[in-house]
Amino acid sequence: MIDKVRTILYTISTIFLALAIIIYPDDSFEASIRGLNLWLEIVFPSLLPFFIVAELLLAFGIVRLIGMLLEPLMRPLFNIPGAGGVVLGMGLASGYPSGAKISARLRQEGVLTQTEAERLVSFTNASNPLFIFGAISVGFFHDAKTGLLLASSHYIGAVLVGLCMRFYKYKDYSYREQRVIKTSFLRRAWSTLHHERMKSKEPLGKILGQAVSSSIQTLVLIGGFIVLFSVINKLLFLTGVTTKVAAAIGQLFNVLSIPPDLSLPFIAGLFEITLGAQMISQTEHTTLLVQLVFVSAILAFNGFSIQAQVASILSNTDIRFAPYFFARILHIFFSVWLTIILFKPLYLNRNAYSPYDITVDSEQQTLPTYFWMDLWQWLEQYGQWISLGSLLIGCLILFAQIKRA
Repeated sequence: MIDKVRTILYTISTIFLALAIIIYPDDSFEASIRGLNLWLEIVFPSLLPFFIVAELLLAFGIVRLIGMLLEPLMRPLFNIPGAGGVVLGMGLASGYPSGAKISARLRQEGVLTQTEAERLVSFTNASNPLFIFGAISVGFFHDAKTGLLLASSHYIGAVLVGLCMRFYKYKDYSYREQRVIKTSFLRRAWSTLHHERMKSKEPLGKILGQAVSSSIQTLVLIGGFIVLFSVINKLLFLTGVTTKVAAAIGQLFNVLSIPPDLSLPFIAGLFEITLGAQMISQTEHTTLLVQLVFVSAILAFNGFSIQAQVASILSNTDIRFAPYFFARILHIFFSVWLTIILFKPLYLNRNAYSPYDITVDSEQQTLPTYFWMDLWQWLEQYGQWISLGSLLIGCLILFAQIKRA
């Protein structure tokens, strides 16, 4: 019965999308260009280095080495192997969906069990500082100080989610059955690193080519999802679906003493974080705290676009999507409350001012915030050329692999 309902739902949704694109071809094209520009200018060049480095860390056995070093920290805190520390660091630094991508690779390499991978994915898939400080804080709110508040609530919330998810299937002890080797730590570390390196005796050039090729293929998939959901979000708005749903949610917001004007930006943010955050920052008749709370909520939820990317990446493994989705609800709860609690110490107590009356320049920025703003502007200017050049290199590598085969 459930399968039949899914078949009907998928059929109706696909037909609706096809008809909407036919009826609104110009708007669909503009939405596609918008999503494509976001991917070319920001997403691709900012994620590609992290994906390539993650592949090389796995190929050279460095992940196993780092796992040995971080095991005493990661196991008690998050109930995952030390290799999860690599995913946590790179996931928070590079942004979604890096956490899911690297976790899936560790699962494929046998570093994680299914349960440990599901725990890890639940809290390592977060927004990167570039987007929070560069796009939201400076670009949308025109107030660099909001970036510290949003980043703190977002990342602390992610860690709290990890602490909660450590109890997920807590009695799964399959990974803990390890041999105790009575040798020095340095000797064991070197032995592990060398053993993992020698498992693959492929030349360096081939390893680099595979790392670049795999990373580009994943990023192309991500770009497709970004374009698709950009079009879906636009078509739902044009057909009035978003407006009707927003009106119903607005009634609920009114009961909760929340400005109903935030209902439409909130719905947009559930599909696409960038558009939702921009619309929330432009909402009138509301306070800055309420705006930041809603932005924190959609950052924690990841948006259906990011969730679809994660689901696609996890589909190549036995990692289930349900724990990740449940963790998003937890992350919303923690991020919202942290934004409210930290609003005074991290914003009001730092010479608060109206976000609409500030001119952002280098003299007013702290070094980290100015760095992220400068990086965002640099990527907007040169990111597309980096992306196109990387795609060309990826095509050449793929052609060479096919020719050798």
